[in-house]
Amino acid sequence: MWTDIATISYSTAALAFFFLFVLLITSWRGRLYGMILSVACLLSAAWAFTTVININWNLSFTAAANLLEILRSAGWSAFLIALIGPFQQKRNAALIPKIRISVIVIAIVYLVLICYTLFVYRSDSIFPGLPITTLASIVGNVVIAIIGITLVEQFYRNSPVEKRWGIKFICLGIGAIFIYDFYLYSDALLFRNINLELWNARGIINALVVPLIAISAARNPQWTVGISVSRQIIFYSAALFGTAAYLLVMAGVGYYLRFSGESWGIVLQMSFLFGAILLLIGIIFSGTIRSWLKVSISKHFYSYNYDYREEWLRFTATLSEQKGELKERVIQSLAQLVESPGGSLWMRHEAGHYILVHHLNMPAITEIIEADSSLCNFLEEKEWVIDLREYQKTPGLYAPLIIPDWLQKRPEVRFVVPLILHDGLFGFVLLIKPRSAIKLNWEIRDLLKIAGRQAVSYLAQEEASRALMIARQFESFNRMSTFVVHDLKNLIFQLSLLLSNADKHKYNPEFQEDMIQTVNLSVGKMKRLLEKLSKDNAPDKTELISLNQLLEQIVESKSIFEPRPVFERCHDEFIVSAEKTRLSRVISHIIQNAIEATPKDGSVRIRLYAEHFQAVIEVKDTGHGMSEEFVQKRLFKPFESTKSAGMGIGVFESREYIHELGGKLEVVTQESTGTVFYIYLKQHVASASDTVISPV
Repeated sequence: MWTDIATISYSTAALAFFFLFVLLITSWRGRLYGMILSVACLLSAAWAFTTVININWNLSFTAAANLLEILRSAGWSAFLIALIGPFQQKRNAALIPKIRISVIVIAIVYLVLICYTLFVYRSDSIFPGLPITTLASIVGNVVIAIIGITLVEQFYRNSPVEKRWGIKFICLGIGAIFIYDFYLYSDALLFRNINLELWNARGIINALVVPLIAISAARNPQWTVGISVSRQIIFYSAALFGTAAYLLVMAGVGYYLRFSGESWGIVLQMSFLFGAILLLIGIIFSGTIRSWLKVSISKHFYSYNYDYREEWLRFTATLSEQKGELKERVIQSLAQLVESPGGSLWMRHEAGHYILVHHLNMPAITEIIEADSSLCNFLEEKEWVIDLREYQKTPGLYAPLIIPDWLQKRPEVRFVVPLILHDGLFGFVLLIKPRSAIKLNWEIRDLLKIAGRQAVSYLAQEEASRALMIARQFESFNRMSTFVVHDLKNLIFQLSLLLSNADKHKYNPEFQEDMIQTVNLSVGKMKRLLEKLSKDNAPDKTELISLNQLLEQIVESKSIFEPRPVFERCHDEFIVSAEKTRLSRVISHIIQNAIEATPKDGSVRIRLYAEHFQAVIEVKDTGHGMSEEFVQKRLFKPFESTKSAGMGIGVFESREYIHELGGKLEVVTQESTGTVFYIYLKQHVASASDTVISPV
């Protein structure tokens, strides 16, 4: 019964391929590709016809059938190689030697299999006419199928999009032949026997692809598809071939475990194959492996490290995305160019120094870099990308650059990319070590330099938009203040008049006393609000101020509130240069916020101490705390407040003024636990002529 099915199946394949051969040979116009395609069809027809004879007449044609099967696969491989090989690589001359090596390797594989079939063939098949079932022969057929699938995939991906209309059917047809062979022989490799049903259906499967090949042959009489091999195509092809080879090796090891493990054989085989597949999935999704493969392809197959069109499209797309913060996208877009997992972005503050504004996949750095530092001067003057590993080996190449100690002590940082805007240093990006080994040559330096100039334009535009928005908000706030001040003046006048007429009710002393006290409190509150809204815009006058005395005065003024703040006095004297009114207002605001955020049974503590030549004011409360999202997105932004009557400019003004003094403001908080504010201020270096102002 099986012989009848096999006869019909393979006879259909023989007739279909022979008919296509006749059509091709009668319409052939001397092109190399048409000749190879015709030979491949003739070999396929001969293979199918020989198989039919071997099945029905039980002749010793098994070796011939297997030999013709190898030659038929070689014919299809030769056709694909002719289309994607050196004949089509005029625009990629540097790639021709690599392609020739691949062709030689494929030819050797086919030659070895042909020699094996001719000289080591043994006719010990269970079913007459079936392919030989030795392990080496099965493995060889699996290798052939992998080669064919890889060639089809590379041919299709290499073809320009506008010309895939003409070749998609032949790719589908030839691909189906090799995919079915891979399935057939992989099954045989696992079970050490050819599946009869699968083998019988093989002829019909091959016959069904003939119309697909014929359609593409009609659409491409000259077969000039203009192949152009890109890095992406090589990457996918290498990944596909590597995956197939890995699965082949794992299947062979699983086969060995099955037949050498006795009663545990099947258990060991299934456990090993499952673990191997999990390992393969982990490798496929590994960023390090993908990065290594991309770098290796660029290094060994191309004259340049980058496909600039693809890189620039990806770079621009990353910067232009609407999701996430622009600062993070800037880091990500530059990191992608050198396969780096992340980095940090530093930008120039209004006070003149450079601070960390965002970091990606690396710890935050609290250092402040002065604009006149050696690092900033070098980046602005030279506009060089700094390789810290190269600097450590040969610092003379970067003379007179001196890398800060804190940066040299961070081994994860590899590159420093300047962000130049209008010949000035707008900021810079620190990139951590790439996933794969990269040598910073002239090509990578130029690409990072140009990419940095492109990225900084986005940052500058965002900064300008933000500054304009804040300016408009303040303008609106000032306009509103004019009306508020006018209303307050009228209200104060009315309350003052009411107070002056209170003498008429002096016969009721208790009522009068309560009224006068209430009115006085209202007037005092409104006067303070009026003073805050109509503050003088004159430039600040800096003085030398004793922080110890200033904090004592502020804490004393807050003693009427609950919980009462406690100041842990320090024996050392701390002197800073600032405008006493503004500094007092900044510290008072932070302490007042801590009091208002803390229940009456809680505590608010203020400490003053030194750290790295800076004076540190610590304001710690046991209040309700803040969420991380609020701190990141709202705390330091103007006109953002959680208070129903708050204006949302207190913390913003505090941080801005502290930055103007060359310090910094940090916050550590946790919901339902409390908040700690750290105010870092530069200490003044005392001299004999200094006069310290007591903040009374």
